[in-house]
Amino acid sequence: MLLFLVPSAAAQDSLHLSRKNNFLEVAGPQIPNGPLRIYYIEAYCRPNSSDRDWRETTIGHKTQHVSASDDGRELKLKCTLNDGVTVDHVITAGHDEIDFQLSLHNPTSQPSQAHWAQPCVQVAKFTGRDQQTYLDKCFVFMGGKLQRLPLERWATEARYTPGQVWAPRHIDRDDLNPRPISQLVPSNGLIGCYSADEKTILATAWHPYQELFQGVITCIHSDFRIGGLAPGETKKVRGKIYLVPNDVPALVKRYEADFPEHQADE
Repeated sequence: MLLFLVPSAAAQDSLHLSRKNNFLEVAGPQIPNGPLRIYYIEAYCRPNSSDRDWRETTIGHKTQHVSASDDGRELKLKCTLNDGVTVDHVITAGHDEIDFQLSLHNPTSQPSQAHWAQPCVQVAKFTGRDQQTYLDKCFVFMGGKLQRLPLERWATEARYTPGQVWAPRHIDRDDLNPRPISQLVPSNGLIGCYSADEKTILATAWHPYQELFQGVITCIHSDFRIGGLAPGETKKVRGKIYLVPNDVPALVKRYEADFPEHQADE
């Protein structure tokens, strides 16, 4: 007797994950012009980074593929930093989101300077634009309202240009990406962009977060905060990527339910 396994409705309807050459790929009919590519993780970074050579800021690391579910909905990775810190990643695909659960541990006898890290979400195909033209497809929230880029007050000076960095009030301005740092403070930790046809929104958030960043290779970042790790210390970090219809109030409501800490952080 032959037995045929039929994928569940949830699995068929879900986004799907794969990884190749340090890029996480997200596929599914929910993604216009997909798949979505994420440089994951682009870099782990030391503090005092805002005006320093990038090569001195980054902590080298290697990423190991641990496991992947048969249905493409779960991926487990392990990063090992050059200073000995390990980062276990559990990445789960849902119908219209990707969930990230990270556990960071310092097994050594020395403090780690791992202070923040960069998942780089690349959006050229999604927005239908290139590095020179995608800016007005992107947004952050200021004063409780979605604001498309560029904002009226736009920083232009830094060690490296172009780009734009926004950080919550409690983050030291010396510990950010060495790109132009805005004087404006975002009202939440959500950054996103619109699809080429404006029917779909891609947005991302992490907790705790170090900064929001509009980048230089047609990318957007919510860069997560680590804050260093003492010997033997373990910390938890979590994140989301949303791929949802163009309904901003619904997106904000969902984000606020997923990240209630951000309401108190600002």
